[in-house]
Amino acid sequence: MPGSQPQWILSGSELSPFHLKVAAMLRFKGISYRDFPSQGGFLENLRVSARTKLLKVGLLKLTYPKFTELDEFPLAPFLFGPNGENLYDSSAIAVWLDQNVGSNKDDLVKFCEDKKINFLIQLVDEYFDEFGLYLVHHARWKISAKDNNAGQRLANEMPSITGPFKSLIANFFSARQVRRCPYLFSIAPEGYCIEGLENERQPPSHSGFPATHELLEESYLNILHALEPIFATRPYLFGQRFTLADASIYGQLGMNLTDPTAAIWIKNNAPNVHQWLNAIHQGDFSEPKANTEFIVDELLQPLFTEIIRVFYPLMKLNESAYKQHKKAGEVLFNEDAFWKGRSLYRGIIDGHPIASVAKTFQVKTWRMLKNIWGDLDKTAKTDLVEAFSNIDPF
Repeated sequence: MPGSQPQWILSGSELSPFHLKVAAMLRFKGISYRDFPSQGGFLENLRVSARTKLLKVGLLKLTYPKFTELDEFPLAPFLFGPNGENLYDSSAIAVWLDQNVGSNKDDLVKFCEDKKINFLIQLVDEYFDEFGLYLVHHARWKISAKDNNAGQRLANEMPSITGPFKSLIANFFSARQVRRCPYLFSIAPEGYCIEGLENERQPPSHSGFPATHELLEESYLNILHALEPIFATRPYLFGQRFTLADASIYGQLGMNLTDPTAAIWIKNNAPNVHQWLNAIHQGDFSEPKANTEFIVDELLQPLFTEIIRVFYPLMKLNESAYKQHKKAGEVLFNEDAFWKGRSLYRGIIDGHPIASVAKTFQVKTWRMLKNIWGDLDKTAKTDLVEAFSNIDPF
């Protein structure tokens, strides 16, 4: 390993929005790290891969967070520390880093003593992690269906893969991700077809499921239009300080910077957002100010209106479905259940019919947000309801 000091290892892929999110947090906090697999040698990558597998089967201890029955290990990323730290879950990584690395000058979450602001930061973070994920995957595999080269970039990240194997991996990954679109909420109308696009790259429908393209693209535009005036007037969402909320926005939307048509779509609809995403991608952070006052103003209203419009009903439907299926004796949830037609539910989001599968990790997310809300005092709750109507997650 180069250098005299042991470094952190961020294991995953730049194709993952959560990988981008953690990379931005590390750069902001000034933590030196190596990006695997692209910056690792063959044997190093084997060791990291083995370490990940041992964590997933429980033979190696997680440092943080604690793994519960509602959790699901992500494909990426994992963060491995120089002293044997084993971390996963991008939001939990932010909390652990704040508690254990650096000073409050570069805290992402714990610096905030105002519980109202803390709730808003966590809400934005979880919205982008859970629903923003659907928007950006849809943009990659539908809006940029003809020109994204995600599969080839994944193959290029693997230094030990050469020759024709790169093309095989690229094609396999792209076809796999397109097939997964319905699980990730992107469902085409029956018979949908993009002219000139090979069959394995066509955005798929899902038998008996209502189409969601209109809902996703409407929501993505709403988010871009909501963020545009904010980043036109200040460097970060809540003022002069980069927070976990900014990291999550960047991680998700920044994923589409490398998808040509989607990137142009962002730039045309929200040029200031596009410029902001590129600045964060390049590690261009304005100087953090430890005692900066946070801004909660009318510019934030459209953002939270959109979060309440789509995220709240989805999380409520998901939790209700989980409880009903669990009560009936169901034990299979998440992606495995989706493809077997188990733990499914239907509902309406702002007039749009939807169908999905109960996801345990979203139950955990929603319950966490409700707990944070429940810990607020009456005055704080009243202030937030007055600022953003219907923000009460109950």
